[in-house]
Amino acid sequence: MKPPLLLASRLPATLQELLAERYELLGPVLGNFDEAVRTLPPADAARITALVTVGSVRITPAGTAALPQLKLISCMGSGYEGIDVAGAAANGITVTHSPNSNAASVADLAMGLLIDSVRNLPAGRDRLRSGTWGGLTAEPNVPLRGLTGRKLGVYGMGAIGLKIAQRARAFEMQVGYHNRKPRNDVPYAYHPSLLELARWADVLVVALRAAPENRHAVNQEVLAALGKEGFVVNISRGSVIDEAALIQALQSGLIAGAGLDVYEHEPKVPKVLLDLPHVALSPHVGGATLEAQRAIEEMVLANLETFFAGRTPPNPVVP
Repeated sequence: MKPPLLLASRLPATLQELLAERYELLGPVLGNFDEAVRTLPPADAARITALVTVGSVRITPAGTAALPQLKLISCMGSGYEGIDVAGAAANGITVTHSPNSNAASVADLAMGLLIDSVRNLPAGRDRLRSGTWGGLTAEPNVPLRGLTGRKLGVYGMGAIGLKIAQRARAFEMQVGYHNRKPRNDVPYAYHPSLLELARWADVLVVALRAAPENRHAVNQEVLAALGKEGFVVNISRGSVIDEAALIQALQSGLIAGAGLDVYEHEPKVPKVLLDLPHVALSPHVGGATLEAQRAIEEMVLANLETFFAGRTPPNPVVP
């Protein structure tokens, strides 16, 4: 008999198929987890010991109380910002995730968004569509500053931040970073505060995990410090940037541009962002590569397999 497994969010079809081979899948329960989980048949709720979710789904002790045998929350991906990890631990529930699984893919997209924004490629595509490029009546190309020699500041020197830094060096950029504490294993200049990093940099890349204490860390003051030639790229979580302050900074010329894969109120994207120059946008696809998906699936399966075998999962989140 397959052990029951609750799905607390929609999952990629490939992962769901792999899980279905091994477990009796219940759900998915969608919407507000704390409310939706109470709609499960009592007999099912009483036998669930593990669930799979994504980090943005909010799961609190109030919700897990409806699952009296729950012992494992397995997050697909590296993020777990929606999970009350300390509350789960206090109730004997282990939280796992998939660290580093999508780091290379997200770092690739960060550089793509930066190039797209700095070189204003959306405007170039508009010129191609309108026919104003080429020929004697063409609008002249306006030279723009490239990436070489720019100062790129990484906010969050974790697995993704490190790969972004390595890619930036290949583009002959200078690299600095701000982290909770300096890292002794990287050759990049450490800045003791985000504000100091922004003052130094002319490109700020947000690459730290979302947490309540990081909400709106990139605010009007930080954007002003970045300056009118500065660009900000966010491939982390939308909550880290004050989106209203960012829009105002872009509209007023306080900064030069932005590259965004994440938004404060996903899936809603302010229309004004779609119309601004030097703004590159993508729909939260940083980790959406085959390579990253395979790595995530392997980690989710490993965390579940070891749990159901009575062993310690390999990728626990430490409260």
